[in-house]
Amino acid sequence: MPDIWGLATIVATFFLYLGVLTSAGTIFVALLFQVQNIRRIAAGFALVGLAATCLAFSLGGAALTGDVAGMVDAEMLGLLWTTQGGTALAWRLAGLSLVILGLIGGRLGLWVSGIGGFFALWSFVTIGHVPDRDIFSLNVLLMIHLVAAALWIGILTPLRRLAAGARLSETALLGQRFGRLASIVVPLLILAGLVMSYVLVGSVVALIGTGYGQALILKVAIVAFLLGLAAINKMRLVPRMLVGDERAVRHLSLSITLEWLVVGAILSMTAILTSVLSLPQ
Repeated sequence: MPDIWGLATIVATFFLYLGVLTSAGTIFVALLFQVQNIRRIAAGFALVGLAATCLAFSLGGAALTGDVAGMVDAEMLGLLWTTQGGTALAWRLAGLSLVILGLIGGRLGLWVSGIGGFFALWSFVTIGHVPDRDIFSLNVLLMIHLVAAALWIGILTPLRRLAAGARLSETALLGQRFGRLASIVVPLLILAGLVMSYVLVGSVVALIGTGYGQALILKVAIVAFLLGLAAINKMRLVPRMLVGDERAVRHLSLSITLEWLVVGAILSMTAILTSVLSLPQ
């Protein structure tokens, strides 16, 4: 059972993932599909990411000293700055700041935000699942995994907003276009996740017999459930909307609400895996 600082780190890491992935994903979706009115959503989640970034870093200082004073201890925080945690902090602060700055501008500003989102996602490559496995191909796989996850999360709010407004044709069109992209994104998400899981755990025994492996199994099961929901949307609800079935729009809105709950569970498991559990030896 993690101590108070471990629990606080899990919470901060959860909001860090939520803020970075949602803000970056929303920007990517806006650039790919010309979705409008996303600036407040992206800016709000970017601010969540910034706050969680600073909190998570400060909690590292508290974990070193064992008391709350460590959160503002210049010596401890300076020591952390020289580690991979400091590198990740720099990437996140720069990336999320660019996200917010770019949202002030027009279409060109969105591209600036997109670059910032990419930087913020890259910060997880420097310290996330695989900080001690300095393998180029594994880092590329992790980045692909992160971008795919960001796109998946980023589409939820714009799609639900259209569905909640009963804008049938626009909802169906966006769902159909994202469905085409999902046919590429989903295999990449699954492939990257499977390869990373194998490299990280290393054996079936470690997968089943360690806390890390068991948490990883639970995360994969939750992801499979989420992909199942998405498959229902793509194969059943979107085609119904294309032929004018208004009930399908309401069903889609409810399904996306459930998807958000599942995303929350996935991010919680990821926060536990990357903050308090140790890789099998």
